Amino acid sequence: MDILEAIILAIIEGITEYLPVSSTGHMIIVSSFFGIAQEDFTKLFTIVIQLGTILSVVVLYFKRFFQTIDFYFKLLIAFIPAVVFGLLLSDVIDSLLESPLVVAFSLVIGGIILLRVDDLFGNSDNTDISYGTAFKIGLFQCLAMIPGVSRSGASIVGGMTQKLSRTAAAEFSFFLAVPTMLGATLKKSYDYYNSGFTLTSDQINLLIIGNIVGFVVALFAIKTFIGYLSKHGFKIFGYYRIVVGIAIIVIHYFIWPLTVI
Repeated sequence: MDILEAIILAIIEGITEYLPVSSTGHMIIVSSFFGIAQEDFTKLFTIVIQLGTILSVVVLYFKRFFQTIDFYFKLLIAFIPAVVFGLLLSDVIDSLLESPLVVAFSLVIGGIILLRVDDLFGNSDNTDISYGTAFKIGLFQCLAMIPGVSRSGASIVGGMTQKLSRTAAAEFSFFLAVPTMLGATLKKSYDYYNSGFTLTSDQINLLIIGNIVGFVVALFAIKTFIGYLSKHGFKIFGYYRIVVGIAIIVIHYFIWPLTVI
């Protein structure tokens, strides 16, 4: 991986991490199109640069992270399902991460759901998140272990099924991303070093650049998304997912087979 490839992946991560379109899915597809080798460091890179996007949430919602201890207990409860299923399904998840077609079908199915979610659950004004609601959102988030589902999309829809407003569900999804992605980063880093790999100075520089780019891009993406979502809902994201998913399927079957190298 070179600097340009690192910047491209970081931009994709920053734009898509908090949108309901699947950041992991997009990075898999972009890697496939650009021929970015899916070596061990590349897989580590795509996880570790999430630290930059985590920081963007902390910066934008700084005061919310220092209100009540209740806030942290709810995040912990919502985070537990990801820990359990992540450990149980680690090998399965790694195999799915190498399939652009899994991403494509997930994008289409998720897009169809997003086209209907506003009609099914409406846009209530409820912002109260109970412990039970937090746990259920955490369960929905686990669906994103399938590449292309979207962590933010699954958890936002999960919140709306519990009668939360679109904005409240989206913001809780952002907050939940902090422990979830931090945990994923720590686990991936541990696995990387446990396998006998070490980082070179060039690789460390790529990680630093990726996190900085991801942080800056995510700041703008979050603010834009919340403003748009509160007024217009999810339909545009549903159409986008369907179009991209179908395009990937058509390219794979009729133009050239997509593979993650």
